[in-house]
Amino acid sequence: MTGSEELLLKRARAGDAGAQRAIYSSHVRYLTAVCSRYILDPEDVRDVLQESFLKIFSSLNSFEFKGEGSLKAWMSRIVVNMTMNFLRRNGKIKFADLDEADRTVMTDEPETDNLPADVIYRIIRELPEGYRAVFNLYVIEERSHREIAEMLNIKESTSASQLHRAKMMLASKLKEYQSVNELDPL
Repeated sequence: MTGSEELLLKRARAGDAGAQRAIYSSHVRYLTAVCSRYILDPEDVRDVLQESFLKIFSSLNSFEFKGEGSLKAWMSRIVVNMTMNFLRRNGKIKFADLDEADRTVMTDEPETDNLPADVIYRIIRELPEGYRAVFNLYVIEERSHREIAEMLNIKESTSASQLHRAKMMLASKLKEYQSVNELDPL
C-alpha cells in the first residue's frame, strides 16, 4: 500500500478513487483467502467479495482508525459476516446433531508441525460446510460459541458439536495423510 493506511483512509473517505483502488489492491488477496475458508466455489467467492467491498466502501465513514492494521481487521470482519450471510441465505450450511457414537472425547490433538500449510488448508476445505464454518470461526476468527450461534442462527450446543466433529474429522484425515505419505505419526 502506498502511503500510510490512515492517509489512504482519509483520501478514500473523501471519494478519492485512486485511494479506494489502493485499499482494494492491497487487501483483495487476503480477503479472498478469508472468504475462501468458508466458500469453495470461486464464482460465489467473487460475488461475496464484490458485495463486501461495496459494504466496506459505503461504510468507511463509520470505521474508527485505531492504528496500522485496524482497517484490515475491520474489513476481514465485514467479509466474514457477508460470507456467513451468503451461506445462510443460500442454504449452504447443514448442521447435524451429535449422536451417542460421536460423543467420544478427543484426547490428543493432531500434530501438524511437520505438515505443509497447503495440505492443512486443503484438508480443512474438505470438511463439510457446517463443520468448516464453525471450525474457521472458532479457531481462525477466534469467535465464541455464543457469537457463532448468533452469526449462523443455531444453538451454542450445535456450534460446539460441529467443532467437535470437525476436529475429529480433521484428526482422522491428518493421520491418514501422514500414513499415506509416510510422515511421522501424530
